[in-house]
Amino acid sequence: MTNKYAEGYPAKAYYGGCQFVDVAETLAIERAKQLFGCNFANVQPNSGSQMNQAVFLALLQPGDTFMGLDLNSGGHLTHGSPVNMSSKWFNVVSMASAATTTASTWMKSPPAQRTQAQAHHRRALPYSRIWDWKRFREIADSVGAYLMVDMAHIAGLVAGGEHPSPVPHAHVVTSTTHKSLRGPRGGLILSNDEDIARKMNSAVFPGLQGGPLMHVIAARRSRLAGAAPRIQDLCEERCRQRPHAGGEPSETGLDIVSGGTDNHSMLVDLRPKNATGKRAEAALGRANITCNKNGIPFDPEKPFVTSGIRLGTPAGTTRGFGEAEFAEIGRLISEVMDGLKASNSDEGNAAVEAAVKAKVIELTDRFPLYAGM
Repeated sequence: MTNKYAEGYPAKAYYGGCQFVDVAETLAIERAKQLFGCNFANVQPNSGSQMNQAVFLALLQPGDTFMGLDLNSGGHLTHGSPVNMSSKWFNVVSMASAATTTASTWMKSPPAQRTQAQAHHRRALPYSRIWDWKRFREIADSVGAYLMVDMAHIAGLVAGGEHPSPVPHAHVVTSTTHKSLRGPRGGLILSNDEDIARKMNSAVFPGLQGGPLMHVIAARRSRLAGAAPRIQDLCEERCRQRPHAGGEPSETGLDIVSGGTDNHSMLVDLRPKNATGKRAEAALGRANITCNKNGIPFDPEKPFVTSGIRLGTPAGTTRGFGEAEFAEIGRLISEVMDGLKASNSDEGNAAVEAAVKAKVIELTDRFPLYAGM
């Protein structure tokens, strides 16, 4: 299916010979609807950015106002970052709160009502905590706005029943398929509103994209086919790691933003360790622990430096890690951070990093890469 052009939608393609790719896409749509309990799904977006752009194209006109989360507060580039199309084409009321890796966006609210929505949202929950979607919809309705939820990071938890679903409350829900869903790269757009769904379909094609990547859509169909039971197992395992994913703070000395997590992810404030995210990312990389530097709420550092790192459990749980392994990872991260603090330099502590690297290799040797899949 890699080279099959299928511009359009099932039974409405602009090319001949699409009868088999139509079957694949129809199955992917039906399985997405079943997994998330919605009436409409579009499985064609090539990426998370394009799925969000499709929402803008469908529901906004250039110059309209929407409210999105600031990048340092857990928002995505497409949620209104000054360097992104979402900010260049629209008027963004950027929210800085205690942070969230998902974003709920109010669109088309007139200037006089933006203050009201903003005042309500100042008490937003941290990204690693449970979101009250019903309350968000009430706020959106109070200002005559759409509610969009980008649940890319928690989609697997929503599918597995470990996080409340935004689908019954939001006008539109978007998600990638490659994070906690553990599938191929790409995006989904979900809705229960037929009129909005029709606009979304037109925005994806022909509005933004040409021929869909049918090989990826077929892979999503396969992933979604048996997703529910496997996702449930993984989600339960991930959520059991909540207190352990970074080790106990009292044990590791790692400062978890918001004091903990209700899902699979967490943001670590490294300032108590006298480290930046850039230094930590490099030092942990040398020790064979891959993570990313990440801004913290109201971060004093630049985006390429940051004051934090972001950690999550999906890759580890997919591999087969349990509580003991995540507690060990937390201790290993802390060892590297302590060595970095003692060295007070970009070079870190070579002896500590080498010792941790050896422990990481021993740990991963016990869990072959695909054994947990």
